[in-house]
Amino acid sequence: MGFIPMGALMERAYQKGYAIPAFCAWNAEVMAATLRVAERLEAPVILMQGPGEFPVLEPGTMASVARAVLGRYTEATAALHLDHGDSLELVRTCLDSGYSSVMLDFSTRSFEENTEGLAKVVELARPLSVTVEGELGHVGKADTVSMEGPGASSFTDPALAQRFVEATGVEVLAVSIGNKHGFYQGEPKLDFGLLAELRDAARVPLVLHGGTGIPPADVERAVSLGIAKVNVASELVHGLRSSLSSQWAAGRNLWTPGAIAEAMPSLEATMEKWIRITGAVGKAH
Repeated sequence: MGFIPMGALMERAYQKGYAIPAFCAWNAEVMAATLRVAERLEAPVILMQGPGEFPVLEPGTMASVARAVLGRYTEATAALHLDHGDSLELVRTCLDSGYSSVMLDFSTRSFEENTEGLAKVVELARPLSVTVEGELGHVGKADTVSMEGPGASSFTDPALAQRFVEATGVEVLAVSIGNKHGFYQGEPKLDFGLLAELRDAARVPLVLHGGTGIPPADVERAVSLGIAKVNVASELVHGLRSSLSSQWAAGRNLWTPGAIAEAMPSLEATMEKWIRITGAVGKAH
């Protein structure tokens, strides 16, 4: 089985009341860990990469690696997603490379430019059965480390959300309700009333960026109000960095492949935690 359009996974989740966890998967080791956990828990997952990951491998090679790894986990159910695509050129490259979903993030631009850009992406992607994600309002940064999002957030306007979905034809919509990329400074405060309004206005599955640090109870409540995808990146990056730093500070595993191998179980534990929080266990088939 190849990668599945993200929209098909999310629509089912949206209707059944759970969410799909989307994990930043920047190399073969993380891809394999993600698919291994997904296969064991019989859970659908999304592998995502974007401008922050493509310096490691360009999109065509990254997609080829992802397909090769997926071939080793034949029972895994997964989508391959371009996250926070920052140009139409990058979107086209990922479409040509076989991504099963793409995001064009023009959320910091004017409503008109955002709408025009996403409508163009939908026009390109729909004949290929590729899912398109847009973002309205913009999800900022909670810290200075994250590669994604502007410095400040702007909440999503429900009235504009309805217009945006209708004008662009996007199948899923990323919203800003107090969520941020990176590690929160203090307890995150999600506006659940706004989320309910957005669900009723947009009438498409919604995406929660910045999952790292949001309490499980808040994630579960957000899922009950229309969130069908939760992005997790910073927690994985921090987990790998912490493991490598600890090993090397202790003078162990100075051979990098061995250090990476030792770090993988902690990343798999994080992935399992999020698969359980989102309610995706057993939902692959």
